[in-house]
Amino acid sequence: MELNNQYLLDHLRSIPDFPKKGINFRDVTTLFKDAKALEMMEEQLYELYKDKGITKVVGMETRGYIMGSIIARRLNAGFVMARKPGRLPATTIRESFTKEYGTDAIEIHLDAIDENDVVLLHDDLLATGGTIKAAWKLVQKLNPKKCYMNFLIEIRDEGLQGREAIGDGIEITTLLTL
Repeated sequence: MELNNQYLLDHLRSIPDFPKKGINFRDVTTLFKDAKALEMMEEQLYELYKDKGITKVVGMETRGYIMGSIIARRLNAGFVMARKPGRLPATTIRESFTKEYGTDAIEIHLDAIDENDVVLLHDDLLATGGTIKAAWKLVQKLNPKKCYMNFLIEIRDEGLQGREAIGDGIEITTLLTL
C-alpha cells in the first residue's frame, strides 16, 4: 500500500484564500469525483483497518461521511454521524471546540457507541485538530473498547499542528501528508 500516492496528490485541488484570506483550502471533492481515486482511498483505508476489529466508524460532518460510510460498509461496521448541534433527532452529547477560523460544537447520539465497540474516527482533513479532538472526547465518554483515528489528508506544510493538538493515546493514520 502506497501512502502519499502520487495519483491522489495529482487529483487534489487547492483553493487559496478560501473560506477566508490566508487559508489554502484542500478540496477533496476532486478526489471523490474520480472513480479511480475513490477506489484507491477505499482500498488503502480497508488495508489499514481490516484486522483492527472495527465495529463503528464515526464520520465528521460532512465530508467525513463519504469515505467514513464507504469504509464502514467495507469493514462490515456501523456508521455514526458526528454532526453540528441540533441536527440529530435523538438524545445527544455535545463537545465545543475551536477550529482554524472560528468556534463550533459537535454532537453524536448518546446510544451510538457502547463499551463493546472498537471505533474508527474518520474525517477528510486534519488541520488544527479541533473537530476530531472534540469527537474523540465524545466517543471516550461512551467508553468503547478501543479507538483509532484516520484522515484522508494531514496538512503540515502550513505550520498546522493538528496531530500535536490531538495528543497521545490514539493511533492516527493519514493517506496523504502535505
